[in-house]
Amino acid sequence: MKSEIGQKIKDLRLAADLTQAELADRAQLTKGFISQLENDQTSISLDSLADILDALSVSLSEFFAGDGEAERIAYTPADRVPVEGRGATIFDLLVPGSTNNQMDPILITLDPGQSLPPEEPHNGEEFGYVLSGQLMLRFGKKSFRLKKEECFYFEADKRHQFQNKSKSKTTFIWVTSPPQM
Repeated sequence: MKSEIGQKIKDLRLAADLTQAELADRAQLTKGFISQLENDQTSISLDSLADILDALSVSLSEFFAGDGEAERIAYTPADRVPVEGRGATIFDLLVPGSTNNQMDPILITLDPGQSLPPEEPHNGEEFGYVLSGQLMLRFGKKSFRLKKEECFYFEADKRHQFQNKSKSKTTFIWVTSPPQM
């Protein structure tokens, strides 16, 4: 536990863009103590930990709440979750577990002639950005042809569908809020 505390303090110090000396000064401790703590060469009292966390503007509960899995911020292509049976060549959830969040970002590639199943009206909003090709968006009784670098945004209160009516692949980012899967 000692090394976990030292590493977490070091991470917080670096995130705050402080040197060991600056943190020590703010916490009224010595630079040597901060160095020893971060390098797992000493233990820390609760009072000293509270002084350091106060200097870093972090509460004790915030500091120890992260003992589980750290919040993910960045994701790589290896993190994507492919979904089969949606009528697309590629239908990848960009953020694992995003269907449990407030929004769900999805990467979709449609080959020529492919389309996603129609979506019935529902509560929520949808946003999309065309990365390549052309996307046909059918929204209620209207149709929109979106080209590369164009986007859409709408309240999902009408039946809607995404189609590729062109002769080349279409790739787009689709964000639904709340998730619909």
